[in-house]
Amino acid sequence: MKESANMNAAILRSFGESLEIVNLPDPSLGTGEVIVDVVAAPVLSYMNEVISGERQNLFDLPQVPGAGAIGRVRTVGPDATRLSVGDWVFCDPAVRSRDGALTPDITLQGLSARGEGGLKLQKYFRHGSFAEQMRIPTENAVPLGSINQADVVQWCAVSTALVPYGGLLAANLQPGETILVNGATGSFGSACVALALAMGAGCVVAPGRNELALEDLSRRFGHRVRTVKLSGNENVDRTNMQEAGSGSIDCVLDILPPSASTKSVRAAVMSVRPYGRVVLMGGVGMLGGPDLEIHYPWIMRNCITILGQWLYPMEAPSKLISLVRAGLLSLNQFEVSTFSLDQANAAVEHAAANVGPFRITVIQP
Repeated sequence: MKESANMNAAILRSFGESLEIVNLPDPSLGTGEVIVDVVAAPVLSYMNEVISGERQNLFDLPQVPGAGAIGRVRTVGPDATRLSVGDWVFCDPAVRSRDGALTPDITLQGLSARGEGGLKLQKYFRHGSFAEQMRIPTENAVPLGSINQADVVQWCAVSTALVPYGGLLAANLQPGETILVNGATGSFGSACVALALAMGAGCVVAPGRNELALEDLSRRFGHRVRTVKLSGNENVDRTNMQEAGSGSIDCVLDILPPSASTKSVRAAVMSVRPYGRVVLMGGVGMLGGPDLEIHYPWIMRNCITILGQWLYPMEAPSKLISLVRAGLLSLNQFEVSTFSLDQANAAVEHAAANVGPFRITVIQP
């Protein structure tokens, strides 16, 4: 482990500027915190939009970006009872306030804050994972167990999978059920398909416009995935989705990006069977434009449950790691491109230009 009192990091000083590689003081440890040596940090496909300001995230500058990491524990606080120096951990970026159990304020460390309370958290847990070290709450250092150094970058796929996993937990997906994943050909959506199968889904309906990506899903997962090529006609698409699900889609999870049409979301939502469940965790309407309109009598008369889900519960990372350890979810599905910390700007550009199923970009400080 590095012994100096300074670390290298990629810092964003102003929106629209490039990341600057600088020397920062090592993070100092407080009670209830852990210092982690970052070994691999995933780069979100839309991190370029955060850095440019296009996403309009609450992001107090200057700040080191980077949401989530795989690393080794460097130092633990006095209240840690199980973590030890050298342990491999997943650094969960979802930092929650400890003084609001029912409605905690949340910041995504190195990415965004939710509201003024989240911004207050962000100002303290200021720097993300594009650095040699980071300070995180003790509960956000999730043990991975023993892993091979060569497999570290593959474990970064946990960051991608966690988001849709939160949606699947909210949907209460049961073994044997049929689920429709709206956005199945994107990076989060394709991970959702793999996760749904790992959790025992009998069938996953996967709509999309990219025929090559749909073919790839069929090749990877076989007959339990039924793809639907979208036409852009809402009624036609809804009918085709229902037919692919044999007329009984138990739940729908929408994870389409902000650029998606509300018509695509509505077609998917209204393909669910009576008494079915719908989980909304995409970005439609986030950047303006028309809102989602769903017919009130249809919801009421068909006893449809519609749930909004942002992120995932605190226990989700540990449960997801257990799925991987059990061999139910293979991280080898993911193709990884790696960059050094000095290449942080190139990594951000690469992540934006290489969006797609089972692709991740990683910075290795």
